[in-house]
Amino acid sequence: MELIKLLIRNVKLVSTVYNPGTFPNPVKVEIAFAGRSNVGKSTLLNVLFNKKIAKVSSTPGKTRSINFYLVNNEYYFVDLPGYGYAKVSKSEKKRWAALIEYYFKSRKISMCFLLMDMRHEPQPNDLQMVEWIKTNSIPFTVVLTKADKVKRNERRKHIEIFEKVLMRYGEYRLILFSSVTKEGLDSLLESISEALDLG
Repeated sequence: MELIKLLIRNVKLVSTVYNPGTFPNPVKVEIAFAGRSNVGKSTLLNVLFNKKIAKVSSTPGKTRSINFYLVNNEYYFVDLPGYGYAKVSKSEKKRWAALIEYYFKSRKISMCFLLMDMRHEPQPNDLQMVEWIKTNSIPFTVVLTKADKVKRNERRKHIEIFEKVLMRYGEYRLILFSSVTKEGLDSLLESISEALDLG
C-alpha cells in the first residue's frame, strides 16, 4: 500500500484524444494500458488511482479516445481505446487502429501493460496488439485480468495456454490480477515502478 501512495500521489485527466496528431506535449515517462473491450482496463486504472476517474461502462467499446492521465505532475498513464468489440462499425475499427498505431509510432513509451481476460485464450486482436508493440520496440507486460473468476486448481492450465501462445514474442512479464481481491496489485506496482525508472 505504501508503494501505491508513493507512485500515485495525485492524478488528473489532462487530454482526451480522438484524432492522430493532437496528443499533449510529452513528459518524462509515459506508460500505456491496452486491451480488448470489457477486459477491465478502466477498473484496473481506478484501482491504481484509488478513485473512479476512468469511466467504467457496461457497454463494450465505449472508450473511443486515448485518455492521458497526468500522475504526480510528472508522467502519463495512457488509457488506449478498447479493441475487438464486434458491434463497432468497420470504419470505427479502422479509426481506432490508426489512432493506436500512430500513438505507438509517435510517442516514447516506457512500458505497455497489455490486459487479457484470464478466462479466455489470447484472441487474434490481442496478438495483433503484441505485434504492434514489438514492432515499435516497446517493453510490455501481460496482465491477466479477472483472475478471481478462475478456480485455483485451473490456473496453471490457463497460464500455460498464454505462455505457449506468447513465447514466440520474446521477453515479457506475466501478472495475474483481480480488481475484486486486489491479487497481483503489488506485482503490477513493482512493474510500474521499474518502468518509471526507465525515464
